[in-house]
Amino acid sequence: MYKPLPIGISDFKEVIEDNYAYVDKTLLIEELIEKGAKVALIPRLRRFGKTLNLSMLRYFFEKGKQETGYLFKDLKIWKNEKYRALQGQFPVIFITLKDVKHDSWEKTFASLRELIAAEFERHSYLLEGNNLTIKEKALYHKIVFGEDGETIIEKSLLLLSEWLHRYHSKRVILLIDEYDTPAHAAYIGNYYDTLIGFLRNWLSAVLKDNVFLERGVLTGILRIAKESIFSGLNNISTFTILNETFSDKFGLLESEVKELLDHYDLSEKLSDMRKWYNGYRIGSSTNIYNPWSVLNSIANRGALAPYWVNTSENALMKKLIAQGTSDFKADIEQLLKGEFIEMNIDDGVVFSELQQNPNALWSLLLYCGYLTLDSAPSYGTPCHLRIPNTEIAELYKSMILSWFEQSIHEYKYRLLLSSLTSGDIDTFSQIFQEFMLSSVSVFDVPSEESEKIYHGFVLGMLIGLKDRYEVKSNRESGLGRYDVMLIPKTPNELGIVMEFKKIGRFEKTTLEAAVDSALKQIEDRLYAQELIDRGVTRILYIGFGFEGKEVLIRSKFK
Repeated sequence: MYKPLPIGISDFKEVIEDNYAYVDKTLLIEELIEKGAKVALIPRLRRFGKTLNLSMLRYFFEKGKQETGYLFKDLKIWKNEKYRALQGQFPVIFITLKDVKHDSWEKTFASLRELIAAEFERHSYLLEGNNLTIKEKALYHKIVFGEDGETIIEKSLLLLSEWLHRYHSKRVILLIDEYDTPAHAAYIGNYYDTLIGFLRNWLSAVLKDNVFLERGVLTGILRIAKESIFSGLNNISTFTILNETFSDKFGLLESEVKELLDHYDLSEKLSDMRKWYNGYRIGSSTNIYNPWSVLNSIANRGALAPYWVNTSENALMKKLIAQGTSDFKADIEQLLKGEFIEMNIDDGVVFSELQQNPNALWSLLLYCGYLTLDSAPSYGTPCHLRIPNTEIAELYKSMILSWFEQSIHEYKYRLLLSSLTSGDIDTFSQIFQEFMLSSVSVFDVPSEESEKIYHGFVLGMLIGLKDRYEVKSNRESGLGRYDVMLIPKTPNELGIVMEFKKIGRFEKTTLEAAVDSALKQIEDRLYAQELIDRGVTRILYIGFGFEGKEVLIRSKFK
């Protein structure tokens, strides 16, 4: 009998009591305690088990009316008496911000106030007896009933920690899940500064010099730059995906995936899942699978699909990628070839710099799971970044297609590609010229940059042929380096060699002469040799002449 899969379930008690499949991550407790950090900030990828792990911490540490030790008796942490003695010994404040993603500050503040009120209500036993003064009880009721203002809400967690400590005579453990989710929404909704100001005051109040705090754990996707939100907090230790600490506590190891697949009689799917969902490098050497995609694939008997990518939280990424510069898009093309790029990665993300600072954008893509490390990070040196797996590669392909399909209807785009691969260069040339004319400002670039722009433009367009062709650029063949080559995966299809010639503003030549020169270069330098070596018998040479937004395209068969 297969265990049910906990897809979308993040309450640890429910997972254990209802006998859902659970990958034991309870040694997170041991690592937290031994690491000794007063406040640990652990940024990890979206849907990588952060909420479930914090729920597990809550049920382990919380001193409540109901005993919860039974939840852990078959799990790894229970084997060690030292940690077992800590179970159920502390008051806990637990708040998750994972659903606080609104288009205005007013809606966001209302959600935050409701979450805080719910946590106060969960501890309403504090109102019993004489634990609180009359004035404190009145304030408690104001918070629960949402009658308080922003100033009181900013101090709310500090107040709750003080009152819990007074009642239990124990310092408090604070757990805040997905602390940065509101910041993503605020950046898109243009109320980022207001939101950050609130979060800074709210978190500083409870984390800075709080004598009632035993330990704090914050999870999120990003480490928002210290000067933005954690200003003045020196007791926070940050453990990002660049660190070895906690590297195996979020996401799935291959051994854990194998165990799951064995249980569901899907062992033969491991190789496919490795290609699609593995490849996230945490720290120097830990390789992690995407748990959301693995569980959804198992639920569909091993069917491979972009389950993680298809969740709804990609709005910020899509916005930023769509606004990327030509250099950015050229780097994406390099990544799609299976190569790595070398970038400086910022320790923290400053949202206001995302559109001005290329490092900030690459850092965001890394921390959000759209890229991963290709090799172990080394302090002070650029990181080698790559696309982690097939699921993410498919996302980039679809985004590149969307850049083109925004300017051209899909049927025209498909016609563009089919006319190219069938050798109908008249039709291809006509649609290609329409596309260039509709790309306002794309080609209004300095002449020294224009060839790179044309090259990237054509390469991006060819993404739609990835299933049928190997698309290569700037590779050696014959007696030189061709610009672009399309190598068919089936040798009886048409092979294509492309050469680009641009005319500078002050050059005394014509598009016709430029195209003739391009075709002659393909022929004279034997660029088709790689196609011949691959057994391709039908080969088409295509010369492009570019001048601003004008293009002339001619072809000839070998």
